Amino acid sequence: MNEIHSPLLVDKEIIGNLHFPEDEILTSAESKEKREYELQRAASLGTDKVKIKILFEDSEGLKQVETTVWAVTKDRVVLKHGATIPIKRIHEIKI
Repeated sequence: MNEIHSPLLVDKEIIGNLHFPEDEILTSAESKEKREYELQRAASLGTDKVKIKILFEDSEGLKQVETTVWAVTKDRVVLKHGATIPIKRIHEIKI
């Protein structure tokens, strides 16, 4: 993915304080399928405490967090300490 500006690196502890708009940020079915595949892969690696990078967008712009994925629900990714990110706000998962 080629972003014009670099994402802001954030700690997982502040994710609960972020505001996430409701709209989906990916447009193509292919990119959504790739995201879903990578999320499932990240969740399976979470049991081994493998940290992954999640590139996401909140109401203020592009952000990135490096963390372990504990679970993936229908709508959200669950991180350590119960922080969650709406799946439709995730651009990319880097494993």
